[in-house]
Amino acid sequence: MNFKPRLYSFLRGIVTPIFKLIFGLKFVNPHNLPREGAYIIASNHISGIDPIIIAIGQKHRYIHFMAKAELFKNKFLNWFFLSIGCFPVSRGKSDVSSVKHFEKVVEDGDVMGIFIEGTRSKTGEFLKPKNGAALISYDTKTPVVPVCITKIGSKRVCHFGEAVSLEELGFENGGAREYREATRRIMEEIKKFREQDIL
Repeated sequence: MNFKPRLYSFLRGIVTPIFKLIFGLKFVNPHNLPREGAYIIASNHISGIDPIIIAIGQKHRYIHFMAKAELFKNKFLNWFFLSIGCFPVSRGKSDVSSVKHFEKVVEDGDVMGIFIEGTRSKTGEFLKPKNGAALISYDTKTPVVPVCITKIGSKRVCHFGEAVSLEELGFENGGAREYREATRRIMEEIKKFREQDIL
């Protein structure tokens, strides 16, 4: 991998005060993500800045995100995104190489970030979730940390849930039915955070 931790940390340090000023960022339970060990962050997706917001909320961990393959067509952007831990994924079709890459991320004890709806919601409302996070969780035996990003006026709230184990996700033998059920449970947690944060 071409990941450059120093560049990631440097950029995070620069954008943190800027984003906090512009977006009035509020983080709920950011310490729910342990400082060590492999985890999958499964978040909703309302804006192109969501990966940055999640990264700002986790100053002790590096988050490796999936990003749409179109962003990597430019040579400079390809270098940049790979350097900060992003990896291209082709949306709308099976992308075995991307799945294998992120399986390696968690197998190495790192944190993977995935937007569970598969694309950005233009309205901010929740979209139907995809099974990718559940599939990788089962295949790599990795807990999932649900995250909800909510826009309230000009402000953003990023709510981290507690890690959900494979047993809590209902996994026994894997398969499509269990993936769907695990995905439903993760999405229910994310929706619950939205309800709490808008009160």
